[in-house]
Amino acid sequence: MTDTLDLGPQARLVARIADRVADEQLTGPTPCPDYAVREVLGHLLHLSRAFAQAARKDLGPELDRDPGSSVPELESGWRAELPKALDALADAWRDPAAWQGMTRAGGIDLPGEVAGLVAVDELVVHGWDLARATGQEYAPDVASLTAAKALLTPAEGGDGDEGGLFGTPVPVPDDAPLLDRVIGLSGRDPRWTPVS
Repeated sequence: MTDTLDLGPQARLVARIADRVADEQLTGPTPCPDYAVREVLGHLLHLSRAFAQAARKDLGPELDRDPGSSVPELESGWRAELPKALDALADAWRDPAAWQGMTRAGGIDLPGEVAGLVAVDELVVHGWDLARATGQEYAPDVASLTAAKALLTPAEGGDGDEGGLFGTPVPVPDDAPLLDRVIGLSGRDPRWTPVS
């Protein structure tokens, strides 16, 4: 079992980024293929709720849904609900029991420690999507970045044909900042900017 990780710093960072999104930016493009800013926000809200349930081993029908089966819709009360969902997510993963045993997320049974790392990775990568799309500074904590990199790094001894966990990795220099390496491993180009 890996050490537990406090999702609080990353959850608070994502909440601050989301709070600064202007209404006129909601339809803008993001580095996340097929998602505008509003869909990334909707995805963050839904995944926060789902991974909090996964941490508590509250295996209801919400955890059976494949997140890629539909484009996430943004609820009308998202500005109030997203910070609460992010706080609840971080709180749920503070319980050491969340990192133990088996749980479920996105219709897949997986060890608690893996689910926790996926939750961290989702916050790091989609937080970057949101910040980059809306022109905000973004500096995740080193522990969250390190955990996301560990999850995204292909296993040694692979055949080299793996497409990556969430997409074909984008080559990034070995001496690039850790955030750029994580973003490259996620299948995104760290140099992405909105087309003006």
